[in-house]
Amino acid sequence: MTYPIISPIALDLGFVQIYWYGLMYLMAFLAAYLLANYRAKQLKNWHTQQIEDLIFYGAIGVVAGGRLGYMLFYNLPNFLSDLLLIFAIQDGGMSFHGGFLGVLLAMVLFNRKYNKTFFTTMDFVAPLVPLGLGFGRMGNFINSELWGKITTSPFGMYIEQQGVSRYPSQLFEAFLEGLILFIILWMFSNKLRPSMSISALFLIFYGLFRFIIEFVRVPDVRLGYLAFGWLTMGQLLSLPMVAFGIVLLRKAYFKKKVI
Repeated sequence: MTYPIISPIALDLGFVQIYWYGLMYLMAFLAAYLLANYRAKQLKNWHTQQIEDLIFYGAIGVVAGGRLGYMLFYNLPNFLSDLLLIFAIQDGGMSFHGGFLGVLLAMVLFNRKYNKTFFTTMDFVAPLVPLGLGFGRMGNFINSELWGKITTSPFGMYIEQQGVSRYPSQLFEAFLEGLILFIILWMFSNKLRPSMSISALFLIFYGLFRFIIEFVRVPDVRLGYLAFGWLTMGQLLSLPMVAFGIVLLRKAYFKKKVI
């Protein structure tokens, strides 16, 4: 396979340029909104205003948390030397784990407004997230960033600009963290489940998928490998997700409080 040369600009209107990466974020939030409305009709305990606010709070959490997380986890020395770098989004840099923490905080604020419990909201939100992650990885692929390692495997993709073949780790992540994770969570949440169990499943499978894909993905150039010649920051941040997810799942089925 050969990587197709794709302009990062989807539409150039002269006075404004629309980037594919921005469109992928728009598609992510649109998908979450449509799925949320569908789930709300099934559960019958969510109304339109709550859904609209949920997506708004979530979007703020993703963008603010994703950017801050990137600066703290992957670019801390430069960030400490110039705090204004957090606004230099034109240079790129978003972190899933930072966005995840941002969404958690946003949901706390959302729950205060609507007097909902934390896991009532998070179990509702979890199945809405994976497709958005998939769209985000497609944006990385279009931007030709976050490539995998050099390989001669038939699963590699030849990049003409670099003169080498690399694993298209962005597509691997879009498939596992996006499509497959969505199918798992959507099917699981179609039946009544114990409180916390859907959130737990998200943590476990996202963490596992991310941990596995990091083995073929090039580590962050500023950090490299953190230990053992293979441990990356992405893996280090994913391990607590898996561990906490297992604890939550066990607790969920021990209590057996159905949502």
